[in-house]
Amino acid sequence: MVNILVTGATQGIGKAIADELSSVGNIYATGRNVELLRPYKNYCVCDLLKDVETLERYVQDKKIDILINNAGEYIYGAIDKMTDEQIHEIFNVNLLAPVKLIAKASVNMKEKKWGRIINIGSISGIMGEANASLYSATKSGLVGLTRALALELASYNITVNTINPGWVDTEMGKTSVELSEFFKDEILETIPQRRFVQPKEIAKLVKYLISDDAKGITGQSINLCAGLSVGI
Repeated sequence: MVNILVTGATQGIGKAIADELSSVGNIYATGRNVELLRPYKNYCVCDLLKDVETLERYVQDKKIDILINNAGEYIYGAIDKMTDEQIHEIFNVNLLAPVKLIAKASVNMKEKKWGRIINIGSISGIMGEANASLYSATKSGLVGLTRALALELASYNITVNTINPGWVDTEMGKTSVELSEFFKDEILETIPQRRFVQPKEIAKLVKYLISDDAKGITGQSINLCAGLSVGI
């Protein structure tokens, strides 16, 4: 069976992905909360901001075939209010950590001449989000990274894609609503389907993208946002 690593697997989108892919291969879960990781057979306790090197070694040791870069941070506030610490944190967790993990995982994938890399981006990286410029920038960076790596790794039978969720029914989604200047009902009015995306929908798309049926899909940025990206 293939070895699948999911970052941020303790809750929300990451947990839904790990659960959905458990029938596909060996799940290697990562996160910061050891208690939430214990239900998994294989896991690595890691803070992507403080000790990404631990996870880099773990990726190499476990010979990961499918890498799901899901873990991320969200910071809301005007650009002139952002501190150096906040800038450092969000770029390291959302963009630099995925780059480092891909660099390590791709070694094994190249040797096997097969691999799948899925980055969980955000619709904010496609459309932009006022007062979340750092978050938008990091998620937009994943899209550019995906396109370039798809070209670089295509000859090794490795596909690279990004999924851009809109508003998702998770704890992070609820926190984003609380931090914003709008009520949930006002946000729903901006979404054509008038609903938040469910984590399982994203997990199902991940499952398809790593399958052989989707081997011709690479370098793509797929918006799963209940129509948010096309307007009201």
